[in-house]
Amino acid sequence: MAPVPEPASDILTAALTNSFDYTRSLGPVLSQFALALRAGRIVGSKSSDGTVSVPPVEFDPRTGAQTTEIVDVAAVGTVSTWSWQAEPVVGQPLDRPFAWALITLDGADTALLHAVAADSADDLTTGLRVHAVWKAARTGRIDDIAYFAPGDGTEDAPANTAENPEGTDVVITTPVATVITHSATEAESVYLRGLKDGKLIGSRIGGGVDADRVYFPPRGVSPADGSRAIEYVELADTGIVTTFCIVNVPFQGQRIKPPYVAAYVLLDGADITFLHLILDCAAADVRMGMRVKAVWMPEDEREYSIGSISHFAPTGEPDADYETYRAHL
Repeated sequence: MAPVPEPASDILTAALTNSFDYTRSLGPVLSQFALALRAGRIVGSKSSDGTVSVPPVEFDPRTGAQTTEIVDVAAVGTVSTWSWQAEPVVGQPLDRPFAWALITLDGADTALLHAVAADSADDLTTGLRVHAVWKAARTGRIDDIAYFAPGDGTEDAPANTAENPEGTDVVITTPVATVITHSATEAESVYLRGLKDGKLIGSRIGGGVDADRVYFPPRGVSPADGSRAIEYVELADTGIVTTFCIVNVPFQGQRIKPPYVAAYVLLDGADITFLHLILDCAAADVRMGMRVKAVWMPEDEREYSIGSISHFAPTGEPDADYETYRAHL
């Protein structure tokens, strides 16, 4: 194998979090379970053969008919099996060692998975009697029960301190996220450092079908045929709007009030467009060929990201001739 040369620039790494909030309606059956949790009660569903399931099931396991009978069960039950969690991780019910256990509540025929607080694994046994310990602020999630504690005694749930919407159809939001460590390529590292320093750095391809073309953001090789980049190029922070769209529809997390423009900008000296915002003018005034200039964030607010440019704004110069950018649409 050919030796791989060390990168000429230090490689940037950073934690990258991908997250979204999964929102769903619980429907007519599980909503009753959620509403009971808010009230400090636990309910299950009774099937045609008399089996009580906790949490309730939406359809009878035997007949397939929709569940109609909801019954109360006790907040006390018996551990049928368990596993010791010696090193809790973020997001788990307790921040100290605890047990995951299957608990059959009195009045139920199926087991509920939940956390049991204990001083050590030696305190856990199959057949251990446990009772629910409730949170004060309850929203209809299973963790409204903070955990189960050893003992047969019951603890009444405290008055609910959470403000919940009215209605019998419960909607819950579950955050979902993954965190990874992203390592940038050498070209990306040069590009990101440039943005933090207020510079726009591209790369020039040395040969092949992309010979002498300048990519922004920079690439180590041509995506067309793999020809290598031969140099980094500092570009002007001015350019041309090639194509654009006017955003009129609001959406969750939107930071700019519609209407506004997202446009592909061809920087002076570059051969590839990139997407950014066009502000400081009416959306209806943005047009193909408009000359624009980067509006940078204050120096102490810049990061290793394209967000170091707040947006692009019109320069007031005459529009570029269509022939100068027609190949970049």
